[in-house]
Amino acid sequence: MHPVPVLHPGMQIRSNRINPLFVTLNLVQGLSFNIVAQYYIYILTNNNNKVLYIGVTNNLERRIFEHKNKLVEGFTKTYNLNKLIYYEVTGDVRSAIEREKQLKNWHRDWKINLINSFNPKWNDLSTTL
Repeated sequence: MHPVPVLHPGMQIRSNRINPLFVTLNLVQGLSFNIVAQYYIYILTNNNNKVLYIGVTNNLERRIFEHKNKLVEGFTKTYNLNKLIYYEVTGDVRSAIEREKQLKNWHRDWKINLINSFNPKWNDLSTTL
């Protein structure tokens, strides 16, 4: 494992994709290191499990913190959606966005069946992140 280099003004970074889970960054000085790229598709609900929200992020822990602390205006803040009940992980941002769109187009019953297969008691999964 290489140390994470400090970037200075004027340094250039080239990004080369090696596979969906790893990205190699090559600095002008020749140092390189791997970063695991993960993207999350997630479903939130409110305390009485009535409203569902589907989102995508590259940092689930940060994003759930933002939802729970109502740091972002919008649907989740308005409807008090702060309980993480489902998530998936992928290494490819395009497939994450595509999956989010797919789930958003599903009927509510299909979403509920998906959640029940993953988290039958609809526990808040954010406590295990």
